Amino acid sequence: MEANENAVQDRRLYDLVEAFKADSGEYRDMATPRDAEGRRRILRSLMNIREPRPLPEETLRLQDEYLKARSVEKGIVTLDDIPALRGPISLWQGDITRLQVDAIVNAANSQMLGCFVPMHSCIDNCIHSFSGVQLRLECHRQMERLREKFGPDYEQPTSVPMLTDGYNLPAKKVIHIVGPIVYDRATPSLQRDLALCYSNTLDLCLENGLMSVAFCCISTGVFRFPPDLAAQIAVQTVGEWLQSHPGQMERVIFNVFSDRDKALYEQILI
Repeated sequence: MEANENAVQDRRLYDLVEAFKADSGEYRDMATPRDAEGRRRILRSLMNIREPRPLPEETLRLQDEYLKARSVEKGIVTLDDIPALRGPISLWQGDITRLQVDAIVNAANSQMLGCFVPMHSCIDNCIHSFSGVQLRLECHRQMERLREKFGPDYEQPTSVPMLTDGYNLPAKKVIHIVGPIVYDRATPSLQRDLALCYSNTLDLCLENGLMSVAFCCISTGVFRFPPDLAAQIAVQTVGEWLQSHPGQMERVIFNVFSDRDKALYEQILI
């Protein structure tokens, strides 16, 4: 049975690469790699650079089948797999797109359309790649409505969360938020903005009945917020919010990817 499932998934991957090549126009005649890993890279790259627009229904169905199977291949992680450390607070190291929670948090940019750099390692790229093209399209539609209200130059402000579906992710929803950018030093104003990223996200969860959420390390990548200070702000802000809203969240997960970030959170939480 497993060999048959692998063959089906390989065929989906091949057909998707051909469909996305044709959809791109510019890369229609690009050679398709023979190996599965090469095809995955091409597919993700074509998804990354694709402007927000609908896919043909058959291609969309194939994409959804492929991405849902990829989630199973990578291994879906449930709340039962993650122990609580302090009340409802947990720490988990790994790929946030594997988490089966009510919502995962995406560190977005002010355009709110995901990362267009092929195969970039940022969390924004990863979440959009494994959710599917519907996510960029939904973000685009929400931004267009906001531009109708606030003007054509509108960009999403720092610390203001946007809620979307999770589509092909194990998570039900994605909360996109723009963290503060550090140019020189993490000023008190920037520290307040980072704290608001966490408290505003939890407020949004409360408003929408989302009982479990996984936070990425907001702003500590290309936005250059000092990771040690960011971890302190994250834990303190979440802890204070939970004290003010007892019983309102089943689980709040700090999701880290690097050993360095894991160690920083362990120092605070354990």
